[in-house]
Amino acid sequence: MKSTKQLALSAFFLASGLLLPFLTGQIPSLGNKLLPMHFPILLCGFICGWKYGLAVGFIAPLLRSILFAMPPMFPIAASMAFELAVYGLLTGLLFYRFSKRTAGIYFTLIVSMIGGRLAWGAVSYVLYGLRGSDFTFQLFLAGAFTNAAPGIILQLILIPAILVALRRARLLERI
Repeated sequence: MKSTKQLALSAFFLASGLLLPFLTGQIPSLGNKLLPMHFPILLCGFICGWKYGLAVGFIAPLLRSILFAMPPMFPIAASMAFELAVYGLLTGLLFYRFSKRTAGIYFTLIVSMIGGRLAWGAVSYVLYGLRGSDFTFQLFLAGAFTNAAPGIILQLILIPAILVALRRARLLERI
């Protein structure tokens, strides 16, 4: 029964990852700042575990690129697939290994966000190189942190709040 719930919730998170970017789609620079696809992937890893988080994280940007041509498959969706897969993997692994208290949520979230951004940078470096473009350290810092700061702040506020609310409602332990 538990795996059925995890599968159904993973489908919900995948659908959310496909649809949330439409909220900022009219202004692409806003989407790059608010990171709407990242929220459901991070939550999927926390709630459903690493296997589901990894799978949903890898599939979401690729499927969105296939269905809606946004983000462009190469190199953006391809590098995002690795970034989001690492988010789902690390949130799932770390959350169940460390304290489920609020401090553990923040620790897991921060480590996962850093790990995902490092994966994005490494894959982007390779993919941009294959394309004959330079992916400099300045581009990495701008894409991973500077431009993404509003989304990072929102993630640090909203995701722990959602998880704490689910825990208080005793819904997190039932999944």
